[in-house]
Amino acid sequence: MPIATTNPATGKIEKTFEPHTDAEVDLAIARAVVAFEALKDSSFAERADWMHKAADILESDADEFGRIMTLEMGKPLSQAIAESKKCAWVCRYYADHAEAIMADEPVDTDRTRSFRRILPIGPVLAVMPWNYPFWQVMRFAAPALMAGNTGLLKHASNVPQCALAMEMLFTRAGFPEGAFQALLVGGAKVERILRDGRVRAATLTGSEPAGASVASICGQEIKPTVLELGGSDAFIVMPSADLDKAVEVGIKARTQNNGQSCIAAKRFIIHADIYDDFRDRMKDGFEALRIGDPMYDDTDIGPLVNPEAVEELCGQVDNALSQGALRVCGGQAIDQEGSWFRPGIIEGVTEDMDAYSEEMFGPVAMLFKVSDLDEAIALANDSPFGLGSSVFTQDEAEMERVFTEIESGATFVNAMTASDPRLPFGGIKVSGYGRELAREGLLAFCNIKTCVVD
Repeated sequence: MPIATTNPATGKIEKTFEPHTDAEVDLAIARAVVAFEALKDSSFAERADWMHKAADILESDADEFGRIMTLEMGKPLSQAIAESKKCAWVCRYYADHAEAIMADEPVDTDRTRSFRRILPIGPVLAVMPWNYPFWQVMRFAAPALMAGNTGLLKHASNVPQCALAMEMLFTRAGFPEGAFQALLVGGAKVERILRDGRVRAATLTGSEPAGASVASICGQEIKPTVLELGGSDAFIVMPSADLDKAVEVGIKARTQNNGQSCIAAKRFIIHADIYDDFRDRMKDGFEALRIGDPMYDDTDIGPLVNPEAVEELCGQVDNALSQGALRVCGGQAIDQEGSWFRPGIIEGVTEDMDAYSEEMFGPVAMLFKVSDLDEAIALANDSPFGLGSSVFTQDEAEMERVFTEIESGATFVNAMTASDPRLPFGGIKVSGYGRELAREGLLAFCNIKTCVVD
């Protein structure tokens, strides 16, 4: 079955690709092994030079890369261009810091000399999603290649041009042939690749079932994994908050990338004293969002990724309403060619409803009313997910409490959850394990070796 680019704004197939055969995949893995031998023996200065060139290309060709992203998955073009430029940031971060992160670390023992040495481990398979088709890949690729590992990318099958563009990016930047390769294969081929002894580890960003499958296979093969899975992030607003800022950030946090983000704010937990005001302002903001062609500069919301995504999200909203939730605004499919959905808000969701514990992967906000911070934290934690969280407050004591008490991989105060190359990124509970970015992201696929001289 061909792998295709289908424009979600029109529903039309733009381009098709024949999947790689098993023999072609085997050859790619062999190339990755050969490239690993070259890359691990290269100097940090050489790798940094190549990675800086990749950053330059990501910036100079940002418009072109942005159009590919928008064509394949539908995000507004301005956001896609910004994504390419953000990828340049993570390239430069690791180009400038990998050598220091991986430097030998002396340890004081009773031996003549003891130290940690950090070494790459070999080819790593990255199973990546469509929603941030460059950024999700780059936050793995930049640290992996700077560490001396090689990368094999099994991208989502609806973004093949993004996958091939990223492979070409590293080739153009000067990395050894085979250092980073895209495998155009379906999900059914992943297990075979994972069980290949030449593939030393895997990282996956995606759904819980996909993550559980990769973790299970790699567990049997005794291979390390990093999983970044779903999220249903809490967005808490307390009475002391700057309400104008909280509403503005909250709308962006729920609707950017057409609402299709694992770290999007999804559960808005609002103190009773400001609940009605927050809801009314958020409703006005949602209704003012401009829905349209994602290639236009004035578009806020483009299409969802495919018709199945629209159907699933509509089903979740309708189910919540049938169980007693209330519609504040929107939350419906738009009847036109392509995969269009009107951003919406619902309230009155209770713990006995399916929506209470589900992730809605699209621009639907759920509002909850609480009486104090204790109730807000308890509600935030009453979720199978634990990826990110945001809290708006001016109270220093409340800030300190949420940093410690909210169960998530990140807590942002007076800001939306975001990824930053300088800070570790990942979740807990069913949102996954391990960390990307920062020092932790580079060490995730390294051998931290004990070295001793008596």
